[in-house]
Amino acid sequence: MILKTNQPGLAATIAIVCLVALIGTSPVKAQEAKPNILLIFMDNFGWGEPGFNGGGIIRGAATPSLDSLAADGLRLTNFNVEVQCTPSRSAIMTGRYAIRSGNGTVPLGEGVYGLVQWEVTMAEMLSDAGYKTGMYGKWHLGRTKGRFPTDQGFDEWYGVPNSTDESVYSSLQDFANSGVAETYVMDGQKGSLPKKVRPYRLDYRPLIDRDLTDRAIDFMKRQAEANNPFFVYLPYTATHFPTMPHPDFVGKSGKGPWGDLLMQIDSYVGELLQTIEGLGIEDNTIVIFTADNGPEALSAGETSLTVENSMHGSAGPWRSTLFTGYEGALRVPFAMRWPGKIKPGGVSDEIVHELDLFPTLARIAGGEVPSDRAIDGIDMSEFFLGRKADSGRDGFIVYMGNDVFGVKWRDWKLHFKEQTGWNGVLREYTMPRVYNLINDPQERDNVLFPHTWVPKAALPQLEEHVASLKKHPPIPAGAPDPYGPPKPQ
Repeated sequence: MILKTNQPGLAATIAIVCLVALIGTSPVKAQEAKPNILLIFMDNFGWGEPGFNGGGIIRGAATPSLDSLAADGLRLTNFNVEVQCTPSRSAIMTGRYAIRSGNGTVPLGEGVYGLVQWEVTMAEMLSDAGYKTGMYGKWHLGRTKGRFPTDQGFDEWYGVPNSTDESVYSSLQDFANSGVAETYVMDGQKGSLPKKVRPYRLDYRPLIDRDLTDRAIDFMKRQAEANNPFFVYLPYTATHFPTMPHPDFVGKSGKGPWGDLLMQIDSYVGELLQTIEGLGIEDNTIVIFTADNGPEALSAGETSLTVENSMHGSAGPWRSTLFTGYEGALRVPFAMRWPGKIKPGGVSDEIVHELDLFPTLARIAGGEVPSDRAIDGIDMSEFFLGRKADSGRDGFIVYMGNDVFGVKWRDWKLHFKEQTGWNGVLREYTMPRVYNLINDPQERDNVLFPHTWVPKAALPQLEEHVASLKKHPPIPAGAPDPYGPPKPQ
Protein backbone atom coordinates (compact mmCIF):
# COMPACT_ATOMS: atom_id res chain seq x y z
CA MET A 1 0.00 0.00 0.00
CA ILE A 2 1.34 3.44 -0.98
CA LEU A 3 0.53 6.41 1.26
CA LYS A 4 0.96 9.97 0.01
CA THR A 5 1.10 13.03 2.29
CA ASN A 6 2.68 16.44 2.36
CA GLN A 7 3.24 16.27 6.11
CA PRO A 8 6.53 14.56 7.09
CA GLY A 9 5.42 14.08 10.70
CA LEU A 10 2.17 12.46 9.65
CA ALA A 11 4.05 10.22 7.22
CA ALA A 12 6.32 9.01 10.00
CA THR A 13 3.33 8.35 12.23
CA ILE A 14 1.60 6.38 9.49
CA ALA A 15 4.79 4.38 8.91
CA ILE A 16 4.93 3.45 12.61
CA VAL A 17 1.24 2.47 12.58
CA CYS A 18 1.84 0.28 9.51
CA LEU A 19 4.84 -1.35 11.21
CA VAL A 20 2.76 -2.10 14.28
CA ALA A 21 0.08 -3.57 12.03
CA LEU A 22 2.65 -5.81 10.36
CA ILE A 23 3.95 -6.95 13.74
CA GLY A 24 0.35 -7.68 14.68
CA THR A 25 0.19 -10.35 11.99
CA SER A 26 2.99 -12.40 13.59
CA PRO A 27 2.37 -16.14 14.20
CA VAL A 28 1.36 -15.45 17.79
CA LYS A 29 -1.37 -13.04 16.71
CA ALA A 30 -2.42 -15.38 13.93
CA GLN A 31 -2.84 -18.13 16.49
CA GLU A 32 -4.96 -15.85 18.67
CA ALA A 33 -7.29 -15.31 15.73
CA LYS A 34 -8.01 -19.04 15.72
CA PRO A 35 -8.77 -20.28 19.22
CA ASN A 36 -7.51 -23.64 20.36
CA ILE A 37 -10.27 -26.16 21.03
CA LEU A 38 -10.35 -28.91 23.66
CA LEU A 39 -13.43 -31.12 23.39
CA ILE A 40 -13.80 -33.54 26.33
CA PHE A 41 -16.38 -36.20 25.46
CA MET A 42 -17.42 -38.55 28.26
CA ASP A 43 -18.83 -42.03 27.68
CA ASN A 44 -22.31 -42.89 29.04
CA PHE A 45 -22.12 -40.02 31.52
CA GLY A 46 -25.46 -38.86 32.86
CA TRP A 47 -26.76 -35.34 33.26
CA GLY A 48 -26.83 -35.66 37.04
CA GLU A 49 -23.20 -36.68 37.63
CA PRO A 50 -21.18 -33.43 37.91
CA GLY A 51 -21.56 -31.05 40.79
CA PHE A 52 -22.56 -28.23 38.48
CA ASN A 53 -25.77 -30.15 37.72
CA GLY A 54 -26.46 -31.03 41.33
CA GLY A 55 -24.41 -34.23 41.42
CA GLY A 56 -20.85 -34.35 42.70
CA ILE A 57 -20.91 -35.11 46.41
CA ILE A 58 -24.29 -36.86 46.27
CA ARG A 59 -22.80 -39.15 43.60
CA GLY A 60 -19.76 -39.97 45.73
CA ALA A 61 -17.25 -37.14 45.24
CA ALA A 62 -17.07 -33.41 44.75
CA THR A 63 -16.12 -32.19 41.27
CA PRO A 64 -14.40 -28.83 41.88
CA SER A 65 -12.58 -28.69 38.53
CA LEU A 66 -15.73 -29.40 36.54
CA ASP A 67 -17.70 -26.95 38.65
CA SER A 68 -15.05 -24.28 38.11
CA LEU A 69 -15.11 -24.89 34.36
CA ALA A 70 -18.88 -24.40 34.32
CA ALA A 71 -18.73 -21.34 36.56
CA ASP A 72 -16.11 -19.72 34.36
CA GLY A 73 -18.20 -20.07 31.22
CA LEU A 74 -21.56 -21.21 29.92
CA ARG A 75 -23.55 -24.13 31.32
CA LEU A 76 -26.34 -25.60 29.21
CA THR A 77 -29.08 -27.55 30.99
CA ASN A 78 -30.77 -28.60 27.74
CA PHE A 79 -27.86 -29.91 25.66
CA ASN A 80 -28.96 -32.97 23.70
CA VAL A 81 -27.27 -35.85 21.89
CA GLU A 82 -28.13 -39.05 20.09
CA VAL A 83 -28.82 -41.93 22.45
CA GLN A 84 -26.17 -44.52 21.51
CA CYS A 85 -22.39 -44.31 21.37
CA THR A 86 -21.78 -44.69 17.63
CA PRO A 87 -24.65 -42.44 16.45
CA SER A 88 -23.65 -39.75 18.94
CA ARG A 89 -20.03 -39.79 17.81
CA SER A 90 -21.07 -39.65 14.18
CA ALA A 91 -23.38 -36.70 14.87
CA ILE A 92 -20.83 -34.61 16.75
CA MET A 93 -18.14 -35.27 14.17
CA THR A 94 -20.26 -34.46 11.10
CA GLY A 95 -23.05 -32.11 12.22
CA ARG A 96 -25.49 -34.57 10.64
CA TYR A 97 -28.02 -36.98 12.12
CA ALA A 98 -26.36 -40.39 12.28
CA ILE A 99 -29.11 -41.86 10.10
CA ARG A 100 -27.53 -39.91 7.24
CA SER A 101 -24.05 -41.40 7.64
CA GLY A 102 -25.21 -45.01 8.02
CA ASN A 103 -24.22 -45.06 11.70
CA GLY A 104 -27.61 -44.98 13.36
CA THR A 105 -26.91 -47.99 15.56
CA VAL A 106 -24.03 -49.41 17.57
CA PRO A 107 -22.39 -52.12 15.40
CA LEU A 108 -22.64 -55.60 16.85
CA GLY A 109 -21.14 -57.66 14.03
CA GLU A 110 -17.59 -57.91 12.77
CA GLY A 111 -18.18 -56.36 9.33
CA VAL A 112 -17.22 -52.96 7.96
CA TYR A 113 -18.91 -49.98 9.60
CA GLY A 114 -18.18 -46.35 10.35
CA LEU A 115 -17.77 -43.16 8.37
CA VAL A 116 -17.15 -43.32 4.64
CA GLN A 117 -14.39 -41.08 3.31
CA TRP A 118 -16.98 -38.81 1.72
CA GLU A 119 -18.12 -37.59 5.12
CA VAL A 120 -16.39 -34.45 6.38
CA THR A 121 -15.54 -34.60 10.08
CA MET A 122 -14.96 -31.79 12.53
CA ALA A 123 -11.28 -32.74 12.48
CA GLU A 124 -11.10 -32.46 8.69
CA MET A 125 -12.88 -29.12 8.75
CA LEU A 126 -10.51 -27.73 11.38
CA SER A 127 -7.46 -29.25 9.72
CA ASP A 128 -8.39 -27.48 6.50
CA ALA A 129 -8.69 -24.28 8.54
CA GLY A 130 -5.07 -24.59 9.69
CA TYR A 131 -5.43 -26.57 12.92
CA LYS A 132 -3.27 -29.39 14.22
CA THR A 133 -5.60 -32.16 15.33
CA GLY A 134 -5.15 -34.87 17.93
CA MET A 135 -7.54 -37.50 19.24
CA TYR A 136 -7.04 -39.59 22.37
CA GLY A 137 -9.65 -42.19 23.28
CA LYS A 138 -12.59 -44.14 21.95
CA TRP A 139 -13.46 -43.72 18.25
CA HIS A 140 -16.33 -46.17 17.55
CA LEU A 141 -16.70 -44.95 13.95
CA GLY A 142 -14.72 -47.61 12.14
CA ARG A 143 -12.11 -50.28 12.84
CA THR A 144 -10.91 -51.22 9.36
CA LYS A 145 -8.44 -49.70 6.89
CA GLY A 146 -9.59 -46.28 5.76
CA ARG A 147 -11.97 -45.82 8.69
CA PHE A 148 -9.65 -44.87 11.55
CA PRO A 149 -9.47 -41.34 13.04
CA THR A 150 -6.24 -40.67 11.15
CA ASP A 151 -8.18 -41.31 7.93
CA GLN A 152 -10.75 -38.71 8.98
CA GLY A 153 -8.73 -35.58 9.66
CA PHE A 154 -6.76 -36.33 12.83
CA ASP A 155 -2.99 -35.87 12.68
CA GLU A 156 -2.52 -38.39 15.47
CA TRP A 157 -4.59 -40.81 17.51
CA TYR A 158 -4.08 -43.08 20.50
CA GLY A 159 -6.96 -45.14 21.79
CA VAL A 160 -9.41 -47.89 20.97
CA PRO A 161 -11.45 -48.23 17.78
CA ASN A 162 -14.52 -49.70 19.44
CA SER A 163 -16.28 -49.82 22.78
CA THR A 164 -14.76 -50.31 26.21
CA ASP A 165 -16.90 -53.32 27.15
CA GLU A 166 -14.65 -55.24 24.72
CA SER A 167 -11.86 -55.03 27.30
CA VAL A 168 -13.73 -57.76 29.17
CA TYR A 169 -13.50 -60.24 26.27
CA SER A 170 -10.24 -61.94 27.16
CA SER A 171 -11.42 -62.85 30.67
CA LEU A 172 -14.56 -64.66 29.51
CA GLN A 173 -14.85 -68.38 29.04
CA ASP A 174 -14.90 -69.63 25.43
CA PHE A 175 -13.83 -66.30 23.92
CA ALA A 176 -10.48 -67.68 22.77
CA ASN A 177 -12.28 -70.16 20.51
CA SER A 178 -14.97 -67.77 19.31
CA GLY A 179 -13.26 -66.53 16.17
CA VAL A 180 -13.96 -62.93 17.22
CA ALA A 181 -10.98 -60.60 16.87
CA GLU A 182 -9.57 -59.21 20.08
CA THR A 183 -9.64 -55.44 20.52
CA TYR A 184 -6.31 -53.61 20.54
CA VAL A 185 -5.17 -50.24 21.76
CA MET A 186 -3.86 -48.43 18.70
CA ASP A 187 -1.45 -45.63 17.91
CA GLY A 188 -1.62 -43.83 14.58
CA GLN A 189 -0.38 -40.92 12.52
CA LYS A 190 -2.11 -39.35 9.53
CA GLY A 191 -1.06 -41.03 6.32
CA SER A 192 -0.23 -44.44 7.78
CA LEU A 193 -2.11 -47.44 9.15
CA PRO A 194 -2.42 -47.29 12.96
CA LYS A 195 -0.27 -49.80 14.83
CA LYS A 196 -1.53 -52.24 17.45
CA VAL A 197 0.09 -51.29 20.75
CA ARG A 198 -1.35 -53.87 23.16
CA PRO A 199 -4.50 -55.95 23.67
CA TYR A 200 -7.25 -53.99 25.35
CA ARG A 201 -7.83 -56.19 28.39
CA LEU A 202 -8.89 -55.70 31.98
CA ASP A 203 -5.30 -55.13 33.10
CA TYR A 204 -5.17 -51.94 31.00
CA ARG A 205 -8.81 -50.94 31.43
CA PRO A 206 -8.25 -48.79 34.56
CA LEU A 207 -5.04 -47.29 33.19
CA ILE A 208 -5.97 -46.07 29.73
CA ASP A 209 -7.55 -42.72 30.67
CA ARG A 210 -4.36 -41.72 32.48
CA ASP A 211 -2.44 -42.30 29.26
CA LEU A 212 -5.07 -40.46 27.21
CA THR A 213 -4.72 -37.43 29.49
CA ASP A 214 -0.93 -37.48 29.33
CA ARG A 215 -0.93 -37.67 25.55
CA ALA A 216 -3.47 -34.85 25.24
CA ILE A 217 -1.34 -32.68 27.52
CA ASP A 218 1.79 -33.48 25.52
CA PHE A 219 0.02 -32.61 22.26
CA MET A 220 -1.17 -29.26 23.61
CA LYS A 221 2.33 -28.41 24.81
CA ARG A 222 3.89 -29.27 21.46
CA GLN A 223 1.41 -27.24 19.47
CA ALA A 224 1.54 -24.25 21.82
CA GLU A 225 5.34 -24.21 21.58
CA ALA A 226 5.09 -24.24 17.78
CA ASN A 227 2.37 -21.52 17.80
CA ASN A 228 -0.07 -23.85 16.04
CA PRO A 229 -3.80 -23.60 16.72
CA PHE A 230 -4.92 -27.03 17.90
CA PHE A 231 -8.00 -29.18 18.22
CA VAL A 232 -7.91 -31.93 20.85
CA TYR A 233 -10.75 -34.44 20.86
CA LEU A 234 -10.63 -36.37 24.12
CA PRO A 235 -13.30 -39.08 24.23
CA TYR A 236 -12.60 -40.67 27.61
CA THR A 237 -13.49 -44.31 28.33
CA ALA A 238 -13.68 -44.62 32.11
CA THR A 239 -17.39 -44.08 32.72
CA HIS A 240 -18.38 -46.92 30.39
CA PHE A 241 -18.85 -50.41 31.76
CA PRO A 242 -16.84 -51.90 33.46
CA THR A 243 -16.29 -49.33 36.20
CA MET A 244 -12.60 -49.59 37.09
CA PRO A 245 -10.89 -46.49 38.55
CA HIS A 246 -7.16 -45.99 38.15
CA PRO A 247 -5.15 -47.49 41.05
CA ASP A 248 -4.27 -43.96 42.18
CA PHE A 249 -7.96 -43.35 42.91
CA VAL A 250 -9.14 -46.72 44.21
CA GLY A 251 -10.69 -46.14 47.65
CA LYS A 252 -9.87 -42.44 47.54
CA SER A 253 -13.45 -41.16 47.79
CA GLY A 254 -14.47 -43.56 50.52
CA LYS A 255 -17.78 -43.89 48.66
CA GLY A 256 -17.05 -46.80 46.37
CA PRO A 257 -15.74 -47.18 42.80
CA TRP A 258 -18.10 -44.64 41.25
CA GLY A 259 -17.07 -41.93 43.70
CA ASP A 260 -13.44 -42.83 43.04
CA LEU A 261 -14.07 -42.51 39.33
CA LEU A 262 -15.69 -39.09 39.72
CA MET A 263 -12.59 -37.93 41.59
CA GLN A 264 -10.45 -39.31 38.78
CA ILE A 265 -12.42 -37.54 36.07
CA ASP A 266 -12.35 -34.25 37.93
CA SER A 267 -8.63 -34.58 38.63
CA TYR A 268 -7.78 -35.23 34.98
CA VAL A 269 -9.90 -32.31 33.80
CA GLY A 270 -8.14 -30.17 36.40
CA GLU A 271 -4.76 -31.21 34.96
CA LEU A 272 -5.91 -30.25 31.47
CA LEU A 273 -7.08 -26.82 32.65
CA GLN A 274 -3.87 -26.24 34.59
CA THR A 275 -1.83 -27.14 31.51
CA ILE A 276 -3.72 -24.62 29.41
CA GLU A 277 -3.20 -21.96 32.05
CA GLY A 278 0.47 -22.84 32.45
CA LEU A 279 1.04 -22.49 28.71
CA GLY A 280 -0.42 -18.99 28.80
CA ILE A 281 -3.12 -19.84 26.27
CA GLU A 282 -6.15 -19.84 28.56
CA ASP A 283 -7.72 -16.76 26.96
CA ASN A 284 -7.32 -18.26 23.52
CA THR A 285 -8.61 -21.77 24.23
CA ILE A 286 -12.18 -23.04 24.09
CA VAL A 287 -12.80 -25.90 26.51
CA ILE A 288 -15.96 -27.97 26.15
CA PHE A 289 -17.03 -30.72 28.54
CA THR A 290 -19.93 -32.96 27.55
CA ALA A 291 -20.89 -36.60 26.89
CA ASP A 292 -22.09 -38.95 24.17
CA ASN A 293 -25.36 -40.05 25.83
CA GLY A 294 -27.05 -40.67 29.14
CA PRO A 295 -26.08 -43.22 31.78
CA GLU A 296 -26.04 -47.00 31.67
CA ALA A 297 -27.65 -47.51 35.09
CA LEU A 298 -27.41 -51.27 35.00
CA SER A 299 -27.56 -53.09 38.31
CA ALA A 300 -24.91 -55.56 39.40
CA GLY A 301 -27.46 -58.36 39.28
CA GLU A 302 -27.73 -57.90 35.52
CA THR A 303 -24.01 -58.46 34.92
CA SER A 304 -21.65 -61.39 35.31
CA LEU A 305 -19.15 -59.17 37.12
CA THR A 306 -18.97 -58.05 40.71
CA VAL A 307 -20.84 -55.10 42.17
CA GLU A 308 -17.62 -53.09 42.09
CA ASN A 309 -17.55 -53.38 38.31
CA SER A 310 -21.25 -52.94 37.64
CA MET A 311 -22.63 -50.03 35.66
CA HIS A 312 -23.80 -46.86 37.30
CA GLY A 313 -25.40 -43.62 36.31
CA SER A 314 -27.56 -40.66 37.22
CA ALA A 315 -29.65 -38.69 34.77
CA GLY A 316 -30.64 -36.22 37.48
CA PRO A 317 -34.37 -35.37 37.28
CA TRP A 318 -34.72 -36.96 33.84
CA ARG A 319 -36.09 -40.39 33.08
CA SER A 320 -34.26 -43.57 32.11
CA THR A 321 -30.97 -44.48 30.43
CA LEU A 322 -29.16 -44.57 27.12
CA PHE A 323 -30.86 -46.48 24.24
CA THR A 324 -34.19 -44.77 24.92
CA GLY A 325 -35.97 -41.66 23.67
CA TYR A 326 -36.36 -40.19 27.14
CA GLU A 327 -34.60 -37.08 28.40
CA GLY A 328 -32.30 -39.22 30.52
CA ALA A 329 -30.74 -40.51 27.31
CA LEU A 330 -30.83 -37.23 25.40
CA ARG A 331 -29.72 -34.62 27.93
CA VAL A 332 -26.11 -34.68 29.04
CA PRO A 333 -23.87 -32.27 30.97
CA PHE A 334 -22.44 -29.36 29.01
CA ALA A 335 -20.01 -26.64 30.03
CA MET A 336 -18.03 -24.36 27.71
CA ARG A 337 -15.32 -21.88 28.66
CA TRP A 338 -13.63 -19.23 26.55
CA PRO A 339 -12.30 -16.43 28.78
CA GLY A 340 -12.97 -12.95 27.51
CA LYS A 341 -15.41 -14.21 24.88
CA ILE A 342 -17.96 -16.23 26.89
CA LYS A 343 -19.15 -14.48 30.03
CA PRO A 344 -18.66 -16.47 33.23
CA GLY A 345 -21.62 -17.76 35.17
CA GLY A 346 -23.92 -18.18 32.20
CA VAL A 347 -26.72 -20.74 32.41
CA SER A 348 -29.30 -21.44 29.72
CA ASP A 349 -32.09 -23.95 29.21
CA GLU A 350 -32.31 -23.21 25.49
CA ILE A 351 -32.37 -26.33 23.31
CA VAL A 352 -28.97 -27.12 21.81
CA HIS A 353 -27.94 -30.34 20.04
CA GLU A 354 -24.49 -31.81 19.56
CA LEU A 355 -25.15 -31.41 15.82
CA ASP A 356 -24.73 -27.67 16.36
CA LEU A 357 -21.10 -27.83 17.46
CA PHE A 358 -19.81 -28.50 13.91
CA PRO A 359 -21.17 -25.32 12.27
CA THR A 360 -20.63 -23.27 15.42
CA LEU A 361 -16.96 -24.16 15.74
CA ALA A 362 -16.56 -23.77 11.98
CA ARG A 363 -17.77 -20.16 12.23
CA ILE A 364 -15.55 -19.43 15.24
CA ALA A 365 -12.45 -21.10 13.76
CA GLY A 366 -12.85 -19.89 10.21
CA GLY A 367 -13.69 -23.34 8.90
CA GLU A 368 -15.94 -24.29 6.04
CA VAL A 369 -19.23 -26.16 6.39
CA PRO A 370 -19.90 -28.47 3.41
CA SER A 371 -22.61 -27.13 1.13
CA ASP A 372 -23.13 -30.27 -0.96
CA ARG A 373 -25.05 -32.26 1.66
CA ALA A 374 -27.67 -31.93 4.37
CA ILE A 375 -26.22 -30.37 7.53
CA ASP A 376 -28.54 -30.61 10.53
CA GLY A 377 -26.52 -28.46 12.90
CA ILE A 378 -27.18 -24.76 13.44
CA ASP A 379 -24.49 -22.11 13.83
CA MET A 380 -24.91 -20.95 17.44
CA SER A 381 -21.83 -18.78 17.75
CA GLU A 382 -23.90 -15.68 18.51
CA PHE A 383 -25.78 -17.57 21.22
CA PHE A 384 -22.64 -19.04 22.79
CA LEU A 385 -20.95 -15.65 22.81
CA GLY A 386 -23.93 -14.08 24.58
CA ARG A 387 -24.97 -11.82 21.72
CA LYS A 388 -28.44 -13.34 21.60
CA ALA A 389 -30.55 -15.03 24.26
CA ASP A 390 -32.14 -17.72 22.14
CA SER A 391 -30.30 -20.64 20.55
CA GLY A 392 -32.31 -20.59 17.35
CA ARG A 393 -33.33 -24.23 17.77
CA ASP A 394 -36.93 -25.09 18.65
CA GLY A 395 -36.40 -28.84 18.65
CA PHE A 396 -35.07 -31.91 16.89
CA ILE A 397 -35.88 -35.44 15.81
CA VAL A 398 -35.46 -38.14 18.46
CA TYR A 399 -33.90 -41.29 17.03
CA MET A 400 -33.28 -44.59 18.74
CA GLY A 401 -31.17 -46.52 16.30
CA ASN A 402 -32.61 -46.00 12.83
CA ASP A 403 -36.15 -45.49 14.11
CA VAL A 404 -37.82 -42.18 14.84
CA PHE A 405 -38.99 -42.47 18.44
CA GLY A 406 -40.27 -38.94 18.78
CA VAL A 407 -39.93 -35.22 18.31
CA LYS A 408 -38.82 -32.67 20.85
CA TRP A 409 -40.28 -29.19 20.49
CA ARG A 410 -39.68 -26.41 22.99
CA ASP A 411 -40.92 -27.66 26.39
CA TRP A 412 -42.78 -30.58 24.83
CA LYS A 413 -42.02 -34.13 23.69
CA LEU A 414 -43.95 -36.37 21.32
CA HIS A 415 -43.32 -40.10 21.60
CA PHE A 416 -44.32 -42.51 18.83
CA LYS A 417 -42.36 -45.32 20.48
CA GLU A 418 -41.04 -45.76 23.99
CA GLN A 419 -38.43 -48.13 25.37
CA THR A 420 -38.41 -48.30 29.14
CA GLY A 421 -34.65 -48.76 29.50
CA TRP A 422 -31.56 -49.67 27.56
CA ASN A 423 -32.70 -53.31 27.54
CA GLY A 424 -36.33 -52.64 28.43
CA VAL A 425 -39.77 -53.10 26.93
CA LEU A 426 -40.53 -51.45 23.58
CA ARG A 427 -43.98 -49.94 23.10
CA GLU A 428 -45.42 -48.46 19.91
CA TYR A 429 -48.44 -46.17 19.89
CA THR A 430 -51.17 -45.49 17.35
CA MET A 431 -51.45 -41.95 18.72
CA PRO A 432 -48.37 -40.05 19.94
CA ARG A 433 -47.94 -39.56 23.63
CA VAL A 434 -47.35 -35.93 24.58
CA TYR A 435 -45.38 -34.80 27.63
CA ASN A 436 -44.75 -31.36 29.06
CA LEU A 437 -41.11 -31.48 30.18
CA ILE A 438 -41.46 -28.61 32.64
CA ASN A 439 -44.37 -30.11 34.53
CA ASP A 440 -43.42 -33.72 33.92
CA PRO A 441 -39.64 -34.26 33.61
CA GLN A 442 -40.16 -38.01 34.10
CA GLU A 443 -42.34 -38.18 30.96
CA ARG A 444 -45.13 -40.24 32.52
CA ASP A 445 -48.24 -38.06 32.23
CA ASN A 446 -49.59 -38.17 28.67
CA VAL A 447 -51.40 -34.88 28.01
CA LEU A 448 -52.23 -35.33 24.34
CA PHE A 449 -55.74 -34.31 25.34
CA PRO A 450 -56.41 -31.41 25.58
CA HIS A 451 -53.02 -30.47 24.03
CA THR A 452 -53.68 -31.80 20.55
CA TRP A 453 -52.26 -28.52 19.27
CA VAL A 454 -48.76 -29.65 20.26
CA PRO A 455 -48.38 -32.24 17.47
CA LYS A 456 -49.54 -29.61 14.99
CA ALA A 457 -46.77 -27.30 16.19
CA ALA A 458 -44.08 -29.95 16.57
CA LEU A 459 -44.53 -32.16 13.51
CA PRO A 460 -43.54 -29.73 10.72
CA GLN A 461 -39.88 -30.23 11.65
CA LEU A 462 -40.33 -33.99 11.21
CA GLU A 463 -41.97 -33.41 7.83
CA GLU A 464 -39.02 -31.27 6.77
CA HIS A 465 -36.60 -33.92 7.99
CA VAL A 466 -38.35 -36.72 6.07
CA ALA A 467 -38.32 -34.54 2.95
CA SER A 468 -34.58 -33.97 3.36
CA LEU A 469 -33.98 -37.73 3.62
CA LYS A 470 -35.73 -38.15 0.29
CA LYS A 471 -33.65 -35.39 -1.27
CA HIS A 472 -30.42 -36.66 0.30
CA PRO A 473 -30.80 -40.44 0.79
CA PRO A 474 -28.96 -41.89 3.81
CA ILE A 475 -25.68 -43.69 3.26
CA PRO A 476 -26.29 -47.45 3.68
CA ALA A 477 -24.75 -48.93 6.81
CA GLY A 478 -21.43 -50.56 5.95
CA ALA A 479 -21.20 -48.83 2.56
CA PRO A 480 -17.74 -49.38 1.06
CA ASP A 481 -15.31 -46.69 -0.05
CA PRO A 482 -15.11 -44.96 -2.41
CA TYR A 483 -18.61 -43.68 -1.78
CA GLY A 484 -20.44 -41.13 -3.90
CA PRO A 485 -23.93 -39.93 -3.00
CA PRO A 486 -26.74 -40.26 -5.50
CA LYS A 487 -27.90 -37.05 -7.12
CA PRO A 488 -30.38 -35.16 -4.91
CA GLN A 489 -33.95 -36.01 -5.83
